[in-house]
Amino acid sequence: MEIRNKGGEIIHQSSDSHNFGDLDLRDAALEGVILQGAHFADTNLAGANLRGADLYWADFFMADLTGADLENAQLQGSDLKEANLTNANLRNANLGRDNLGGSTQLQGARLEGASLDGATLEGAEYDAETILPKTFDPHRHKMVFRKPG
Repeated sequence: MEIRNKGGEIIHQSSDSHNFGDLDLRDAALEGVILQGAHFADTNLAGANLRGADLYWADFFMADLTGADLENAQLQGSDLKEANLTNANLRNANLGRDNLGGSTQLQGARLEGASLDGATLEGAEYDAETILPKTFDPHRHKMVFRKPG
């Protein structure tokens, strides 16, 4: 798979179309891609365009998604534990339950300044370490609080 940045330059090229862990993919242009179950743990995706991407069950553990555009993205069942989503655009994104009833994991994630207008978050799990936007009410969005352990 070839990944280009917003300027059209190739920033990653590999025959593996699902393992992107620990890469620098800043400003990646991935609008509308289908990467269900892809591995992005510890990946720098700051400023990436993932608008409308199908990222069902993707692993973003400790990924940097600062300022990323995830509008209309499908993120059901994804692992976003300890991910940095500061100032990310999550408008109309689906972070709800997957088809098997599993939850999107947001424990320890940073979402300060993120836009969550119209996002589906019902069943998404968060904990005391999760940093949500100041005016965001997780109870109104039917998120589930999980204690560690």
